[in-house]
Amino acid sequence: MKTISALKYSKKILGSLAVILVLSTPVFAHAAYTVETIDVSNVVNKDFVVGPGKVEVELKPGESKTVGITVANRMGETKTFSLEVEDFTGSKDPSETVVFLGSERGPYSLKDFLKFESPTIELKNGERATIPVTISLPTDAEPGGRYGSVLVSTVARPSGGTQSSAIVSRLGVLFFVRTPGAVEQDGSLAGFSTLNGQKFFGSGPITMRLLYENNGSVHVDPYGEIAIKNIIGDEVGVVRADPWFAMPQSVRMREVTWDRPFLFGRYTAVASINRGYGDIVDTATLTFWVIPWKIAGAVFLGILVLVFVLRFIVTRFEFKRKA
Repeated sequence: MKTISALKYSKKILGSLAVILVLSTPVFAHAAYTVETIDVSNVVNKDFVVGPGKVEVELKPGESKTVGITVANRMGETKTFSLEVEDFTGSKDPSETVVFLGSERGPYSLKDFLKFESPTIELKNGERATIPVTISLPTDAEPGGRYGSVLVSTVARPSGGTQSSAIVSRLGVLFFVRTPGAVEQDGSLAGFSTLNGQKFFGSGPITMRLLYENNGSVHVDPYGEIAIKNIIGDEVGVVRADPWFAMPQSVRMREVTWDRPFLFGRYTAVASINRGYGDIVDTATLTFWVIPWKIAGAVFLGILVLVFVLRFIVTRFEFKRKA
């Protein structure tokens, strides 16, 4: 990760973005972008928003395409935003979605193929810019995937703060560009477990983890569902696993949660995950128990009381017979 002297550095890459209400048509057009006014009256936390979180494009060698990304200023004051292109890659660490490479080039670099007019834009509070980004592939581009990002950063200084207390925040748009042709696709479901491998729960919700390993040369988007069955084999729930991307030569984790009003007993979860190519489905199974300790404790106490009462009655009856 890049370092910035005397600055606290903060990275934030958002996959989901807030919905912003547009109040008017663009108020002016810049050579590098257009600007429109947005409603920030209900914004509680001062921030800025970049979107979309992800762009997927298929381009043949020599082709180009222009897409728009947006930057919305909700920070309460006029701000200058800097834009830069950075490659990213996957990771063998399931907790890392992607790894940004700074000035380095990735194994599937898009660094030279993403272009925009201006490296900086200035926005007043309540303004949103739409910035055209052009993706251009060379005529000798080989089949496969290329991965890069447009990162947007700005500097925030707390009231009365100094240079050393400044915080650089970055948000970004991930670009997934694919060139058609023969590629290596090799991925599968590598693991299925509850959070921390827990087998006994006192109540819901139950969080489960899906681990997908991609050993191919292009990213894939696995998806599927998890069916939950009770101790007698009846299906009592289904949880969807919406598509999530897995980068080449990486391991990607997806968490899903299942809950219902009352859970008790032994459950079996069966995951059916489409690999994201070839319509191949992997399955995996796990079991877990849900025992509400308060209810179980009350039932156990009730049984003890009942046994004590019955024993007392029987003892008194036997004593009277002997008497």
